[in-house]
Amino acid sequence: QNDRLPNLSSYSSTISACEKAGQWQHALVGKQHAEWLPSAISYNFTISACGEAGQWQRASRLFVSMQHKESQPNTICFSSTIGMCENAGQCQLASQRHELLPNVISYSSTISACERA
Repeated sequence: QNDRLPNLSSYSSTISACEKAGQWQHALVGKQHAEWLPSAISYNFTISACGEAGQWQRASRLFVSMQHKESQPNTICFSSTIGMCENAGQCQLASQRHELLPNVISYSSTISACERA
């Protein structure tokens, strides 16, 4: 019966499906249910879902909360968050995130975010 219990893979797949369907609210609910399984993957899907729906404040809060959990942001999370800042024209926020993981992608996205602001 343990193989029928939700696990990281099932939660991440569900959150990813919500992201692809543009259902950021459902992605947040899925992430709340998966709190006992902190994972960069589930955070990234949820951050992306919120960012793509224009919910950059929520996505930013998720990114910050991730840093206080057991799961540390990876390059994909940083890139998604900076990309979300770019789409929202949030130059200052993009610059703050870029400082945490400076690389070619974050430089480019931060410059684009500042151009849009």
